[in-house]
Amino acid sequence: MQRLLPFLFVLLWSTGFIGAKFGLPYAEPLTFLLSRYVLVIGLMLLIVCLSRAPWPRDPRQWLHIGVSGMLVHGVYLGGVFMAIHHGLPAGLTALVVGMQPLLTALAAGGWLGEKVAPRQWLGLALGFAGVGLVVSGKSGAGLGAFSSMLLPALVALLGITAGTLYQKRFCTRFDLRTGSVLQFVPAALLTLPVALATETMQIQWSGEFIFALLWLVLVLSIGAISLLNVLIRQGSAVHVARLFYLTPPTTALIAWGVFGESLGPTALVGMGLAVAGVYLARGPA
Repeated sequence: MQRLLPFLFVLLWSTGFIGAKFGLPYAEPLTFLLSRYVLVIGLMLLIVCLSRAPWPRDPRQWLHIGVSGMLVHGVYLGGVFMAIHHGLPAGLTALVVGMQPLLTALAAGGWLGEKVAPRQWLGLALGFAGVGLVVSGKSGAGLGAFSSMLLPALVALLGITAGTLYQKRFCTRFDLRTGSVLQFVPAALLTLPVALATETMQIQWSGEFIFALLWLVLVLSIGAISLLNVLIRQGSAVHVARLFYLTPPTTALIAWGVFGESLGPTALVGMGLAVAGVYLARGPA
């Protein structure tokens, strides 16, 4: 069962893009995210009260868990949604964020003391190449010239990388119920002022939006994030980061089944490279 957790995480995490596609026509990105955070916090507080889940005893753990949540949720998701909202093609956004495993591997050695073997470096490079082929095959967008639209995507990349490394170093173990509250409250506090300053905060309530919101709350923010916390607790930062290489191929397959989006030869080759990269980067021989 433990060996299936990484694959379940990739599957659940990949559905986030599908949920966003359903919901974003009815709400601006940060308003959508803020609604998601508020619902998660309320639901998890109810679960905490009913189960009497323990809160961290050390005040420093409250801070560490909050910082990791602000980075993993607030900065990463906010950056991705803002980049797409301001005109950066989704494929290029995914390609930028897909650099996370390489950035994590580069930082893990110096910050966490994790040794990255040559075979893992090869796997990470193959995975990055595969991600590039998949998203270019799906979106048809070229890399083009960098512009101010790229900044939110770069911030998202730094957010998910720093959040994973920070959590691995400072708060690996915590109760997932109270920890979720401590992670999502800072994410909401970070998102709220930006949303108030840049968006109308209006939502067009519809069946599709409610479905997308509930899916992102229950399946992504509770299910997938809980799995991510478990994986960070059990494995190295590089081991966890490499799983994100499988997100674009998995999302492409789901989009093909749900929306009928076609998969060209380039995308199929990219999927193969991503899978091969994950295999090589799985750990020391």
